[in-house]
Amino acid sequence: MLLGASLLLKALAIPLLARIAWVDFTTQKISNRDVLLLLCLGLGALQLVSVRAGSWWDMGLGAFGGVLLFVALFPFWALRKVGAGDVKLMAVMPFLIGGDGLVVFIVLLLFFAIATAVLVKNPFMLPSGAFRLYVEHMDRKGVVPFGVPISAAAICAIAFQMYGTLMALTGSGILQQLG
Repeated sequence: MLLGASLLLKALAIPLLARIAWVDFTTQKISNRDVLLLLCLGLGALQLVSVRAGSWWDMGLGAFGGVLLFVALFPFWALRKVGAGDVKLMAVMPFLIGGDGLVVFIVLLLFFAIATAVLVKNPFMLPSGAFRLYVEHMDRKGVVPFGVPISAAAICAIAFQMYGTLMALTGSGILQQLG
């Protein structure tokens, strides 16, 4: 039951992450309200997993990772290389993803960040003229909506976690006993 509630909280984060990606793409802003809501969903999911496991390791790892990311990215914000919303969003990700999904998240983030950089630097690869003009505008301004690859990587990492959990529950027969 606790694992199902944890999965539900993570599933609720997916549309919020999609909204954050869209708003960041269109306005280059990530609201504090959205980041705090993600933090609450992540803390709730981690709390449920920690109670079920009887260990606070994931909660501690999430807190350590969040603080570490915030401290590591803060100088880049001070140098105006990334936005404050991007720094706060990255600091929340260890709470939302959990310690067991951070490696998958980091690999996916690297992939999506490189794809975003390639598209921003090479807008001719895009099919739509209006979309190409928008990306060229972002390139001229020197703005890259980093919330988009962060959100995409988080959505994929959460989907991967949910799939793994459902397969483990199906394989152990727990879901068959409930149905």
